[in-house]
Amino acid sequence: MTKPTFYITTPIYYPSGKLHIGNAYTTIACDVMARYKRLRGFDVYYLTGTDEHGQKIEQKADDMGITPQAYVDDMAKGMKDLWEMLDITYDQFIRTTSDKHKAAVQHIFERLLKQGDIYLGEYEGWYSVQDEEFFTETQLDEVYRDEDGKMIGGRAPSGHDVELVKEESYFFRMSKYADRLVQYYEDNPDFIQPAARKNEMLNNFIKPGLEDLAVSRTTFKWGVPVQSDPKHVVYVWIDALANYITALGYSTDEDELFKKYWPADVHMIGKEIVRFHAIYWPIMLMALDLPLPKKLLGHGWLLMKDGKMSKSKGNVIYPDQIVERYGLDSLRYYLMREVPFGSDGVFTPESFIERTNFDLANDLGNLVNRTISMINKYFDGNVPAYTGAHTDFDKSLEKAVKDNVQEYETSMENMQFSHALRAVWTIIGRSNKYIDETAPWVLAKDEANKEALGNVMVHLAENIRIAAVLLSPYLPHGPKEIFKQLNITDENQQTYESVMEYGIVKPEGPLSKPTPIYPRLDVEEEVTHIKDQMRPPAAEEPEEEAEAAEKITIDDFNKVEIKVATVIAAEAVKKAKKLLKIQVDLGNEERQIVSGIHEHYEPGDIIGKKVLVVTNLQPVKLRGEKSEGMILTAEKGSRLTLIDVPDGIENGSIVK
Repeated sequence: MTKPTFYITTPIYYPSGKLHIGNAYTTIACDVMARYKRLRGFDVYYLTGTDEHGQKIEQKADDMGITPQAYVDDMAKGMKDLWEMLDITYDQFIRTTSDKHKAAVQHIFERLLKQGDIYLGEYEGWYSVQDEEFFTETQLDEVYRDEDGKMIGGRAPSGHDVELVKEESYFFRMSKYADRLVQYYEDNPDFIQPAARKNEMLNNFIKPGLEDLAVSRTTFKWGVPVQSDPKHVVYVWIDALANYITALGYSTDEDELFKKYWPADVHMIGKEIVRFHAIYWPIMLMALDLPLPKKLLGHGWLLMKDGKMSKSKGNVIYPDQIVERYGLDSLRYYLMREVPFGSDGVFTPESFIERTNFDLANDLGNLVNRTISMINKYFDGNVPAYTGAHTDFDKSLEKAVKDNVQEYETSMENMQFSHALRAVWTIIGRSNKYIDETAPWVLAKDEANKEALGNVMVHLAENIRIAAVLLSPYLPHGPKEIFKQLNITDENQQTYESVMEYGIVKPEGPLSKPTPIYPRLDVEEEVTHIKDQMRPPAAEEPEEEAEAAEKITIDDFNKVEIKVATVIAAEAVKKAKKLLKIQVDLGNEERQIVSGIHEHYEPGDIIGKKVLVVTNLQPVKLRGEKSEGMILTAEKGSRLTLIDVPDGIENGSIVK
């Protein structure tokens, strides 16, 4: 019998830095779903990978003095190593720099060009290099204007500055497919989940008028060249989105996977890229006359108490830091239980330790330990045979198990992972209550209650077996250890189908002494440890960083122009607690400098103070304020001090 197929994808990750637990969330969620579907007997194909082209990659590689290919090779290896640590069971890791992918993207572009869906024009717009996205004036969080009120820049919702870009570009006729896309939404109401994301697409992007999309760039080279016009490279979204079909061999002679698995059952993505997957990607597929994916699921973010994770805030925690100290199960369980799927969740060290202690160590761990210990004590390690539900307690327990197995299945099919786990923990909690209701230690005092005592033991062993099966998509370690401690080697007792038939638990022989699966953690010690791991980079061993600094030549140093200046005015930058806007007198000119010293100095502390200024830096904008240089400071640990300059040295003097 042919298995039903299930194709699930993560977004392909942009290799711009080390992945934190928020990034890992999507990949773990997809892995849970892939494992669940395999448990249900599906032929699963799970795709993840990296989006390796773009201007930002080109710039990062140039800054590091290496080729873009060398940079992405190293980053891709790091991601693969992380997925191995997290026991991610993907079937393919696609890289957009692969020859197969690039050839398929070129084929797609030329086909769309030939059939008139892509045309050549000129684009002028506000572009964020970091986001690799163009923005209209109304989409920006902040707009910068000159004295005449003319727009000269702005800040994207991500916080990154935008710059005006004008270049020749190819455009995709998105407007041609707008009505068809809206009709598809109406005909397939579950296509975008949660439903609020669909309303956002309609109201914010489609109904106001869908603009044609720039799909090529000429201002950088690190990308897939347009075959018929090589001075252009294919812009990110055609290149990146196409991975879902190029990975399966689309447009090649080796397209067996494409024929087998497309359309995708689920594209799982973060809410920040729903627009590209819910608008651009369906339109691309319509233009290629291909079926659309069955479902887009845009999950929320994993936030910290003070907002999104940020190195500068000192609130970033990385998966390896958690796994190496607390184990993989604790991380996977926390992320899937604590974050309501589709909504934002908040990570705190306290809640992480509490989940590990209360749920894994106390509820589940103690249930396993108590049950096996009682079976050893009262029945020499032999689990009694199941003979049915004889008491009201038995009947109530079995009904709770049946109801929550159904709740689990419904939640899993809807990818409501926290709800599914809640159903499992209801079974676990009800089993712990069952121990209190039946009081086996009392039954054991009278030999006449031996059969009743055995009935309690087999019910507990069966509930633990069922819980282990249901938890196996989530926890790679714990369920295997439960089966081992219950001496269950028969794979038929570990299948999903087995949870539908109550009372089949039958160990291979006597049970051994139980060992804790999830040891309890010291709350105060571990919360402190996690917070230490999250501290800002500035607090991390500056002496070692100084020793590791790259050597420069005297010629390099001579390029830096340092002058003496006097601070003549200073004020705080709005909505930036670390920044001061400072006016300095350099003798022959006055300049404005934005400096991150506000946590150490108030404006009044520095007015009239002589400082050292690097004067030949390229001007930048920080939080909308122009900065024309850098004030030198001395830093050690968390302490920062302005460098004192004797009053007798004139402003404008050059420091050598």
